[in-house]
Amino acid sequence: MAKITYIEHNGTEHQAEVPSGQSVKDGAINNLIPGILAECGGCCACATCHVYVDDAWRETVGEPDELESELLEFANEPKDNSRLSCQIEVSESLDGLIVRLPESQ
Repeated sequence: MAKITYIEHNGTEHQAEVPSGQSVKDGAINNLIPGILAECGGCCACATCHVYVDDAWRETVGEPDELESELLEFANEPKDNSRLSCQIEVSESLDGLIVRLPESQ
């Protein structure tokens, strides 16, 4: 289990306890956190679960693979710290993770 902080574009913070093995996307959806659409259901096919990983967590979370990198090109306002939340698997090592949500998906 990891506590993850999701920060909306307007600064509103939401914290959720997310079980290990689930994705950061699942944590948002299961806790009714707004801002992650996940139109493909988490299949890494649409980029509507785009998040910005806090700089302090980038190394721990890791870099996107080739497919994810290609999809991020279609995300709204991608940055160096962009990831698809469906591709970030939660583990205890992510306890305290902070992700920021783009203004729109």
